[in-house]
Amino acid sequence: MVVSPEVSGDRKVTFRILAPKAETVTWSGGDIQGKRERNLKKGDDGVWSITLDPVEPGAYRYNFSVDGVSVIDPRSPAVSESNNNVWSVVVVPGSELMDERDVPHGAVAAVHYHSSVLGRARRMHVYTPPGYETNDTKYPVFYLLHGASDSDDSWTSVGRANFILDNLIAAGKAKPMIVVMPAGHTSAAGFGGGRPGSANEFEDEFMKDIRPYIEKNYRALADRQNRAIAGLSMGGAQTLNLALGHVADFGYVGVFSSGIFQRNLDDWESKHQAELDDKAKDGLKLFWLKTGKDDFLLQSTHNTVELLKKHGFQPVFDESAGGHTWLNWRQYLIEFAPQLFGGAAEKAAKN
Repeated sequence: MVVSPEVSGDRKVTFRILAPKAETVTWSGGDIQGKRERNLKKGDDGVWSITLDPVEPGAYRYNFSVDGVSVIDPRSPAVSESNNNVWSVVVVPGSELMDERDVPHGAVAAVHYHSSVLGRARRMHVYTPPGYETNDTKYPVFYLLHGASDSDDSWTSVGRANFILDNLIAAGKAKPMIVVMPAGHTSAAGFGGGRPGSANEFEDEFMKDIRPYIEKNYRALADRQNRAIAGLSMGGAQTLNLALGHVADFGYVGVFSSGIFQRNLDDWESKHQAELDDKAKDGLKLFWLKTGKDDFLLQSTHNTVELLKKHGFQPVFDESAGGHTWLNWRQYLIEFAPQLFGGAAEKAAKN
């Protein structure tokens, strides 16, 4: 029997695929830095294989190319959806906060709803914390947005968001919360209007359909200090649109590897003067931004931070190692979530 993927105790990962008639087979996995594409070697039994050196703990997307045809791993049921395709996933254990550990687990539901803005059925993923089904407690809500080409499935399938929250909550490092992960793309081809200042179907849908659905159908605390939003890349731009356009609605804002995607910031600033100068910004508990030193959007983040400061916001900004990758975004979630809703990190900051 062909086993793939196989993760050894020293975190080496072997991928295999049975393709006895194939001429060439390659493996690709962009999230594993330095290992974007590799050729597999064919064995006498028709099984092609490759072993990667120790890989950092986390979840990684990959696929095979068999004679030029892209295929997922037929021996692995673990997949992650993008906006218009699917990837296989391998999980490399070894992280205290990303692994599936023996702690109380929350639930992740694929929630289907009708979008009045788009006029069709849509889907989002919703995490409810451990104990949600057996109590009558109301919880704060954290809206967590994905990046370009991803889907509402991405933050759980490759982002490990549910296990990260489970582990943080179990350790007393984060408050129990509902986490809403909507689909940021409004079509199979477009970016869902991810540019600040543009007419944006997703943002319209968020305000008219997504947020109302959650606050009606879940035991959600529906006030500003119990509402947070964050996103990565495209989702970070959408977060900026929503947070700056409705500053009185959010107590906590996180921008991961993103910024204002405008070449002419002066023009954007003049068009959004009223929003930038809204006195409701004084009620923000946290405006948190983080981007990798090798990220192609680092300058956009710097420009955004300076613009926010100019208009009286108090952004918290830091650079990490690395680039535009899930290796960073999972870590940013680990750092951001404890700062929400009076969690351990927020309490420590006040003392």
